[in-house]
Amino acid sequence: MLGVLDDFRRAQLAIAALFCFLGFQYATWASRLPTLKSELGLDETQIGLLLMACGVGAAVSFPLVTYLMRRLGSGRLALLSGLCMVALLLALSAAPDYPVALLIICADGVAVGCLNVAMNAQGAALEAAYERTAMAQLHATFSGGSFVAALVASGSNALTSALVPHFTAASVLLLLLLACARPRLLPDDERDRQPAETGEREKKSRRRLTLPSRVTLWLGCAMVFGTVTEGAMNDWSALYMKDVAHAPSQLAPMGIAVVSVTMVLARVLGDGWRSRWGDARVVRVGSAVAGLGLALALLAGGVVPALIGFACVGLGVAAVTPCLYVAAAAEGPNALALVAATGTTGLLAGPAVIGFVAGVSSLVWGMAVVAASAVLVSLCSTRIRFTSPDAKDVAEPVA
Repeated sequence: MLGVLDDFRRAQLAIAALFCFLGFQYATWASRLPTLKSELGLDETQIGLLLMACGVGAAVSFPLVTYLMRRLGSGRLALLSGLCMVALLLALSAAPDYPVALLIICADGVAVGCLNVAMNAQGAALEAAYERTAMAQLHATFSGGSFVAALVASGSNALTSALVPHFTAASVLLLLLLACARPRLLPDDERDRQPAETGEREKKSRRRLTLPSRVTLWLGCAMVFGTVTEGAMNDWSALYMKDVAHAPSQLAPMGIAVVSVTMVLARVLGDGWRSRWGDARVVRVGSAVAGLGLALALLAGGVVPALIGFACVGLGVAAVTPCLYVAAAAEGPNALALVAATGTTGLLAGPAVIGFVAGVSSLVWGMAVVAASAVLVSLCSTRIRFTSPDAKDVAEPVA
């Protein structure tokens, strides 16, 4: 029993290193956008397009991810995409002009899409192999990686404003994370156990267009609405605090802080909730709490109700995407790739949709769309098959 538990913890730490890698790599270059702006002579519109290029690259990576998952498996794809992201980070530090930087960031988005699917497939395989919930904590390490990257960027910027030494040091840390992950990633043995006739049927199915299943479509819808909720809260909460709740300027960033802290806390505790109540209840109740809590905060108005509503969103939606990734992985690698792509689309389009609604009406109505998105997650989840929590234990924290 102890041997199995030790194996689980080693695999959990290896997969956590991939989640930490993704958060660290993205936050490393995103934290130096002011430097990229000044070095390349960019304006705000060009910076916006740079950020959008990463999301577009991840969103359109679905066909490539599906092919590579089938050919390489999740473990090898994770390592390959990680190495590509290291190379692209170094290339970005030496980008001579804006078009080159745009291409590098778009390519980075494709690599992000590959790693996102591969590492979530590894997380789902970990839960299935050891019958222990772990996905929420794995997603928490993504946030931890982003936090550490911000600290490293701050320290590096205090020493020098140059990108090359900072991105070089970050690349060394990223390679160390990949080295820690490599020996303990889970194998994709199920492909080798397929009978010959199954492989022949698979070859024939590739030649004709196959439509996603109904469950996959519901998963995609739930993921879109869930990521719209997450992304919009990060982008619009500070502005809501300042312009609508009329918070003092020093309190305006507290909206983002409350959402971030409660999300990390909920993801640390989320696997315990999943083990006790099951993924279906966590998604349905959590998203409903997020939507209704934010809606009541918007009706009440003011700083304190806004912070309480933001806390409801952070606590409610934090475990939603981990549960959806587990459910998508159970439907197969194609479903996982498609659901991950829809999630990226939600993160990309959500803040823009909120901005459009706020522009034609008000930010209150824009945030009401966020609340409605969270409630729609709860409704979509009633059409999704979730794995049973029976016999599943909660994983201990990875840190």
